[in-house]
Amino acid sequence: MRITLNVWRQASPNVSGRFERYVAEDVSPHMSFLEMLDEVNQGLIAEGKDPIAFEHDCREGICGSCGMVIDGVPHGRPAITACQLHMRSFNDGDKIWIEPWRAKAFPVIKDLIVDRSALDRIIEAGGYISVRAGSAPDANAVPIAKEVSDRAMDGAVCIGCGACVAACPNASAMLFTAAKVAHLSTLPQGQAERSRRVLNMVDQMESDGFGYCTNHGACQTACPKEISIDFIAFLNKELLTATLLG
Repeated sequence: MRITLNVWRQASPNVSGRFERYVAEDVSPHMSFLEMLDEVNQGLIAEGKDPIAFEHDCREGICGSCGMVIDGVPHGRPAITACQLHMRSFNDGDKIWIEPWRAKAFPVIKDLIVDRSALDRIIEAGGYISVRAGSAPDANAVPIAKEVSDRAMDGAVCIGCGACVAACPNASAMLFTAAKVAHLSTLPQGQAERSRRVLNMVDQMESDGFGYCTNHGACQTACPKEISIDFIAFLNKELLTATLLG
């Protein structure tokens, strides 16, 4: 296949960016999207040009680092990461537009790489259990109902890729924050810090410049782990309760 790429190039956070056009020749439909970009970069390097900067690690849909917007869609398709997207999803002669996450809280570092440390700061604000519990307890030492454990795991699968933020017209991180809050607040180990956790994490989310949720639902569609916006309703309930309790 022959594919035309329009890629966002930006040398650093403090300079203006632009789209540049590249042509990928002899693209195999069996290539992953990132493998295709690797081939393009090999050609650029051979010509003495600066390769396209993009982030990646596991390339197995686990780490969530390969965030980019492809043809206006975070990760290129719903419910996957960019590394799981294969070129058989495109046709010979297609023109593809590739750009970074677009959010005030995610400043561009270079090309398709953005600084997602704002998500880390939300976790640092309270997304953990601070009590020292020693070594890991026996799996059956703390009885937890299956419904509760399933609910907690549904939130824990969040990989923190930021697709929810990129998909949201308000650049809100509510789905990410809600998943992290619900994961711990649902389990008995997280009850002691429940109110403080949600207040601190929401405060940090707002101070980092993320937008507010207005229930568009785009975050749920873009999420590689298909986390439901039901968690946002859970977060709002937790926040209201914590605020009233003072």
